[in-house]
Order: sequence, then structure tokens, then C-alpha cells
Amino acid sequence: MGRLSTHILDTELGRPADGVTIEAFRIEGDGAEKVAEAVTNADGRTDAPLLEGPSFGAGVYELRFHVGRYLGGSRRKTSSPAFLDVVVIRFGVAAAEQHYHVPLLLQAHGYSTYRGS
Repeated sequence: MGRLSTHILDTELGRPADGVTIEAFRIEGDGAEKVAEAVTNADGRTDAPLLEGPSFGAGVYELRFHVGRYLGGSRRKTSSPAFLDVVVIRFGVAAAEQHYHVPLLLQAHGYSTYRGS
């Protein structure tokens, strides 16, 4: 059974990013349908996969990480407003029976991602 999961690691502070809202969208043509929403826990993860089983199919998806408030409230000096507010990662799912893990490695002025396991 395939599933979509994520987590956020604050690589600048060396800790998970908690309390961050994540929205998942399915992209079709010029439209985006919201299919899930979750908030990261103390481990920077969601308590359950964002999508799994029949609700997770092949296609194009987008994760929107609402990091602005987290970055502004963390133990670092940042501008107001924070440089990053919503980080958007758009990716394709070719094999929906597989596990797609799309983490966000976050810093105040940049980020990266990869397909994890």
C-alpha cells in the first residue's frame, strides 16, 4: 500500500521543526485540490501519513510548508517578516504503490528536499 509522508528538520538549529502546518494538494491542469492537512509534532513529523492507500494515486502533488511563523518564533535572529513564509514542493508520483517520503531540510534563508524512504 503506497503512502505519502514528510518531516521537517531545522538544519540551522539541528532540531526538528514542530508546529508547522503542511498542506497537500493534488495538481490537475491549472487547478489544485487540497487533499490533506497536518501539523508537525515535536519530532518534526506528522502523526500519520498525509495520504495512503486508495487516496494516494499517481499524479502530480504539491506540499505547502507554512514555515514563516516557525522561523519567526524559533531561537534565531530573523527579519520580520521572515525571508521564507510558505515553501512549496511540487513533485510527481509515478508508482502510487510505493512509499514517497518528501522531507524538508530548512534554514532561515534556504531549504532543500529529496525523495527519502
